[in-house]
Amino acid sequence: MLRGQVPSAAPRLNPLLRAPQTLPKLVPVEQVQRFLASLNTYRDKAIVLAMVLGGLRKSEVLGLELDDLDPTRGTVLVREGKGGRERVSCIAPLFFQTARRYQDEERPLTCTAKLFVVLKGPRRGQPLSTSGLNTIITYHRRQAQTPDVNCHRLRHTCLTMLREAGMSLEALQQQAGHQNINTTRVYLHLSSQTLREEYFEVSKQLFVASPEEASHD
Repeated sequence: MLRGQVPSAAPRLNPLLRAPQTLPKLVPVEQVQRFLASLNTYRDKAIVLAMVLGGLRKSEVLGLELDDLDPTRGTVLVREGKGGRERVSCIAPLFFQTARRYQDEERPLTCTAKLFVVLKGPRRGQPLSTSGLNTIITYHRRQAQTPDVNCHRLRHTCLTMLREAGMSLEALQQQAGHQNINTTRVYLHLSSQTLREEYFEVSKQLFVASPEEASHD
């Protein structure tokens, strides 16, 4: 160091602390059922089913086009996934049945290729907007008295149920549209209630004290 030179401060090192990941709040099954029952149109039911059965994001549902649905394979092409990435996701048959009823009975003639459109009013036949979907969700959440329902939680409820049913982490990553598998790892954790129930059910069979051991307690 040269005479008179002020020593530079040592660089501050940020500790490599990982913020704890918390499981997303799930929507109880009874709330999902009540919410679906409150919806008045096949369009709205198909939108919600795409989230709760397919784990699609709100923007991905609104981005679906007519040709993106493949009922034979049980898949949809997600053109507008997060980060502009395309993927193919599976959805249960109930979604396709409901979407078909919507197309046959409710969807007006329109030039747009978007699947979900406005059904009435001055914007009839135009693509359903994010604000329009938010209004639908908010209204029916109040009507059905299902405070835990929102688009984000419906998606996470689907992904959690798929993981708990045994879907591999790699398959879940594809279904969810996660670029990094570390994002999917949050679904490695079962809910604490499920874990407790499974543990104590198994432990009753594995860790049974013999009569001799029990007599010494």
